[in-house]
Amino acid sequence: MLGVIGVSILVFLLFFLVGWEDSFEGDFNVPYFTSLLLVWMYLTVVATAALTIWSVVKGVQSTKGNDPAATTGVPGGKVILGTIVLLVVSLLPGLVLGFGESEFTAADGTVTSAAGVMVVDIFIWSIYILTIAAVVAVGVSMSGILTKSASK
Repeated sequence: MLGVIGVSILVFLLFFLVGWEDSFEGDFNVPYFTSLLLVWMYLTVVATAALTIWSVVKGVQSTKGNDPAATTGVPGGKVILGTIVLLVVSLLPGLVLGFGESEFTAADGTVTSAAGVMVVDIFIWSIYILTIAAVVAVGVSMSGILTKSASK
């Protein structure tokens, strides 16, 4: 984890602090390490997805025949259902606020359709909501509230 954080900091520092290419994208010039930043983002997303799948498989294998809720006090089925509901609910504000969007024309003349702009709105709102939920979940987890109630 510390290695990933270290490489991420290095990539961001390179992106923001090292020079700019002379080629222009529209009215803007491009940082030298734009491609490195994009590749690093793709690699971290793929690694996270692979580790998530691996973790789910290992978790299912380790709890075969056992009731994890009896051991930990955390009902896994309710957590999964709650996560799915939270994901669907997090998409709704962007969907509602995105209706009626007009197409967007970038500085270089690239046109994004109104539907594409609405999809971006949906995902941005979802990211905001899920980030807040993740921060709250980490705070609750670190507070020990769930483990205290499970041991009673």
